[in-house]
Amino acid sequence: MGRARDAILEALENLTAEELKKFKMKLLSVEVRDGYGRIPRGTLLPMDAVDLTDKLVSFYLEAYGAELTAIVLREMGMQEAAQELQQKTGKSSVAAPAGIQAPSQMKAKPGLHFIDQHRAALISRVTEVDGMLDALYGRVLSEGQYQAVRAESTNPMKMRKLFSFAPAWNVTCKDLFLQALRDTQPFLVADLEQS
Repeated sequence: MGRARDAILEALENLTAEELKKFKMKLLSVEVRDGYGRIPRGTLLPMDAVDLTDKLVSFYLEAYGAELTAIVLREMGMQEAAQELQQKTGKSSVAAPAGIQAPSQMKAKPGLHFIDQHRAALISRVTEVDGMLDALYGRVLSEGQYQAVRAESTNPMKMRKLFSFAPAWNVTCKDLFLQALRDTQPFLVADLEQS
């Protein structure tokens, strides 16, 4: 993880202040894939290149964030910058299908489950915690655990609370967690499996 983020940041840092402003305006109007929202205008406009990179990755994940950045650069007439970004990320303009179901354990370090390997990324990047909790309720989470996670105020805090129960989980529980992630956050899981 990080190569696409670094490439996005480098592309944005190479823009002049006026070009960065134009990039943000184009980003507000470019068509995004189904399942993705738009970065709110009020949040987007005051951002510098570093903050904008973080926001692109958190909203669109690394692979699609890089693809979207390249699309906006092309719309600005900056074909060379777009091409350079795609070369650095090693991606064409076609992203992997969302329904990738390849076993993640093959890439994982021996003994490390997907959710253990990607704990930090999951805490910071999961945006649909409640739907995942509903899938885990009664199968992995007790009523008290479910309510404790729901009581947290932000998604990262909910994920941290959820991970606080993970040391007691066996592989079956972790597999159920992963399946709930695949069902509610397919783009995120696909992005992490490729990293």
